This record gives sequence, C-alpha cells and structure tokens, in this order.
Amino acid sequence: MRKSSPVRKASARQPVRKPAASSIVNNATVTVSDVVARAQSALRTHKYRVGQTVFYTSSPISRPGASGSYQVVRLLPSDGEDYQYRIKNPGEAFERVAKESQLEVEH
Repeated sequence: MRKSSPVRKASARQPVRKPAASSIVNNATVTVSDVVARAQSALRTHKYRVGQTVFYTSSPISRPGASGSYQVVRLLPSDGEDYQYRIKNPGEAFERVAKESQLEVEH
C-alpha cells in the first residue's frame, strides 16, 4: 500500500514590503547655486552648427601647425567643461575633434 503524502496547504503570499520613505530620501543638501548651475548647463547648446566654417586654434602641445580654417562636420557631447566638435580641413584626409574653446567664427 502506498502512503499518500500529506496535503500541503498553499501558503498565503506575503505582501511585498516597501522601504519607508525616510530610507529612500538622500539627505544631501542642495544649494540654490547648485540648482542654477545645473539649469544653465542644461539650457546651454552648441555655439556652432554643422556645415559652418570656423577657425581652429590648436594647442601648442598637440599640433601647433594645425591651426586654420575648418568646417564643422558633427556636433559631439560635452566633455564635462566644453562642447566638442568634429571638424575637417579640406586639405586633410582626416577629421579632428576640437573643443568649443578652440574655435572661433570665421568671417
């Protein structure tokens, strides 16, 4: 004779416990200047547009002879302090990456 296993009652599902709101909130202090700085950086946009001709001033460390007239090929994201651009000189077979602070409007 086969012994039947005892019938198990379905256990009641335990409700999911959500953490208290006080444990979720980060107690970091945000100053007005922090909020203003974030708002200004969020509202800031690229100064130059794709297709625009700009004057590139290279740093003396990288390639001092590379300064000259370039065309903006692509807008790149900020590196944290400055927007970046991909630029190309018609006399070169390659493109460069330049910071906005290295570019000026060419008239």
